[in-house]
Amino acid sequence: MNNKLLDSIDDPKDLKKLSIKELSQLSREIRSQIIETVSKTGGHLSSNLGVVEITLALHFVFNAPEDKIIWDVGHQCYTHKIVTGRRDRFPGLRQCDGLCGFPTRKESPYDVYNTGHASTSLSAALGMAVARDQKGEKHDVIAVIGDGSLTGGVSWEALNQIGHLRKKVIIVLNYNEMSISLNVGALSKYLSYLVSGQHYLRMKDTAKTLLKAIPAVGWPLIKVARAVEEAVKKTFFPGLVFEELGIRYIGPVQGHSLRSLMEVFEDARKYDGPVLILCVTKKGKGYLPAQNKPATFHSAPPFHIPTGEPKSTDTRPTFSGIFGDTVLKLGRKDPSIIAITAAMPDGTGLKSFAEEFPDRFYDVGIAEQHAVNFASGLSLGGFKPIVAIYSTFLQRAYDQLYHDVCLMDIPLVFALDRAGIVPDDGPTHQGINDIVYLRHLPNMIVMAPKDENELRHMIRSALEYGHPTAVRFPKGRAFGVDLDEKLEVLPLGKAELLKPGKNLLLAFGNMVQDCLRAADRLEEEGISLAVVNARFARPLDRELILSYAQSDRLIITAEEGVTAGGFGSAVRELLDEEACDGIRFMQIGLPVEIYPVGKVEQIKRMYRLDVEGLIDRIKAFWAKGEKTGGS
Repeated sequence: MNNKLLDSIDDPKDLKKLSIKELSQLSREIRSQIIETVSKTGGHLSSNLGVVEITLALHFVFNAPEDKIIWDVGHQCYTHKIVTGRRDRFPGLRQCDGLCGFPTRKESPYDVYNTGHASTSLSAALGMAVARDQKGEKHDVIAVIGDGSLTGGVSWEALNQIGHLRKKVIIVLNYNEMSISLNVGALSKYLSYLVSGQHYLRMKDTAKTLLKAIPAVGWPLIKVARAVEEAVKKTFFPGLVFEELGIRYIGPVQGHSLRSLMEVFEDARKYDGPVLILCVTKKGKGYLPAQNKPATFHSAPPFHIPTGEPKSTDTRPTFSGIFGDTVLKLGRKDPSIIAITAAMPDGTGLKSFAEEFPDRFYDVGIAEQHAVNFASGLSLGGFKPIVAIYSTFLQRAYDQLYHDVCLMDIPLVFALDRAGIVPDDGPTHQGINDIVYLRHLPNMIVMAPKDENELRHMIRSALEYGHPTAVRFPKGRAFGVDLDEKLEVLPLGKAELLKPGKNLLLAFGNMVQDCLRAADRLEEEGISLAVVNARFARPLDRELILSYAQSDRLIITAEEGVTAGGFGSAVRELLDEEACDGIRFMQIGLPVEIYPVGKVEQIKRMYRLDVEGLIDRIKAFWAKGEKTGGS
């Protein structure tokens, strides 16, 4: 396609020069650009294809960045990035030194708020609106939030105060019945009730088309019809939740009709209080494979455009898939096992379990805090809940982990997917803090497997320990090792010696394989390292660690997580507690900082966590000891 219009858009002001017909053409060009780019880089496809018209209408009506547009979660911001001066950089989406896939303030003044986790936009928007009014400014504040994000409790905390303060905030609620997977719960049903089916929108649009065709009469009648529509809604949809909260409700609006969107956005600008506009969209709009499988294309790998099939030929299972298969296998034998996730049955690998045992599977929506408390109640009722949540998202339930699980020592299994370095999605999705926020909780057991086979044994073990237990594992393909038929219970707190040696290299989780390769290379250079698969960050294998705590020995820890308060810190604390003198201790891991967008291999290389980096760091540490007379 000849992208003449798109090539002329360097700033949102350029949109204001275009007609509706030209904007419609531009929306097609933008969809084509998004599909072409994401087919090469991977990315959030279906969510972005669904908000092209909403984005263009927002930038046409409002005046960003003076007017503040906040994208909840942010995985629908690609059109926004394209039309705000980043079109030429868009092919570098989610690449190292390229564009982040989420809004980020350091990237552009049009990105007014960093997002990446759901349900945060309404609170931020209200804060900006209050700040605006305190300073006597006049700009608009707009939050774009999906119906999936509205299941998050913090959204309703914000709505409660928005209705109370009645500050001018414009909420664009993008209704597509999806978060990542299909939305669930009473709120989703209520929004479906408000939309009242696509026939309502079709009837409304047909009536408008007919009226516009009547010369000199059509548009006045349409304006009268809007007033009638509001009355009809109040008659047939009594007790609208948003109206009861003190927030003016407008909708449903056809979210792919530029004219309709512009009209309601202009109306919203004139209102002096909070407004919520319900826009109905189609996730994956304009690309049939994404429309048919929106969950598959939520975060798509590189794919072939004609078919939508992924380009990768790697047939190894993922860690998520292995986890899901293991839970299914265990669930067939034990009817007390219940699986829980927070809006991610596909991403966490639990889809098969959900299909086979629908009465023992619960998707609670984007509500991690509720998921943890819900699971604790199930456990107290005699069941064995397995809670599968990405590492970065379980952070949101820290208080529940401490107060409602660990203080009562309630047996629960937490499966922390995407633990460690996470590719492509940038700093908000890195699972590098879970060791830190879990290992100091009372009664909590923290484990990480060296490979997918050990992951299976750890899930089995976690169900038997009788305490809160977290199993962390990485995103991506597994190693392809053989899988044991029988699942065993691992001895609690016992590590595994993989390679003998004089000094100790204690590796945790995803670092084990690289540490083994590094140790083999170092052996050739006269540096003898025993490699131990730690398995547990809590409790530690005290006996094994202390057996190496002898004078002039090296003890090195390696983890794919933040070192401040992490696994290595736990080992250091043990050595201090036992007053181990004369040893040389080195902690390898990640510093406390904001991490760039990139592939796992790139980020590991940057922070010297790859094999070459491990070798260089250990050799340098060894050389310091030789200079001072140590070994």
